[in-house]
Amino acid sequence: MKMVRFLLMAVTLMTLHSWCSGQTIDTIPASPKGTQLKTPVKRPDTSRLESKRVRNPRKATLYSTFFPGLGQFYNHKYWKVPLAWAAVGIPAYTYFYNRSWYNKCQKAISIIDTYQALGIAIPATEYAKVDPKLRSFLDANNDQALRSYRNEYRKDEDYSVLFFILFWGLNIVDATVDAHLASFDVGDQLTMHLGQPSPNAMMGTPANPGLGASLVIDFHKPRFKRLSVMP
Repeated sequence: MKMVRFLLMAVTLMTLHSWCSGQTIDTIPASPKGTQLKTPVKRPDTSRLESKRVRNPRKATLYSTFFPGLGQFYNHKYWKVPLAWAAVGIPAYTYFYNRSWYNKCQKAISIIDTYQALGIAIPATEYAKVDPKLRSFLDANNDQALRSYRNEYRKDEDYSVLFFILFWGLNIVDATVDAHLASFDVGDQLTMHLGQPSPNAMMGTPANPGLGASLVIDFHKPRFKRLSVMP
């Protein structure tokens, strides 16, 4: 009888143990043999990149070369268009301004030299051809001052040409760089963090090294670990 009771108790305990174990909910579904259960992988959000229109740097360069501001307009940088026009327009205006006064001074000098060589007074018809602001130099027969003014205008004219070429080139460079950066994304792909303190022999002695901190910049696409559950 004791042996029967012992067997009955053992069978009862085993049955209860199996029943209790069966109450545990398994959240991982069984996978076929030889396969792995993979959790859903979150893909990076590329909607912002896809919605961004890619610019052609070559087109932007050509547009800005032919006409200042056209490359900025192509890049949708509309606020830069008037800046590009002003950058090349002001030197162009100063060039024609200085060129005009250079010609006026040169003409007045020619009249003075001509009638000085003849030894006669300047006729009224020739006097009227001189700009009113320069007639005082004719009255004083001061051609040296006129030559000084003429040389100043010639120097400013050369500077205007130099700045015109410089700003035209900067307009081309700006449009090209903007076109390159149009598809450049600054997001999760660029990460920067402080590294763990590490021994640094440069900050101490070999026997007693110091501690240093490192700045780590990581250029990569977002990495997602693939989780798997083996059967």
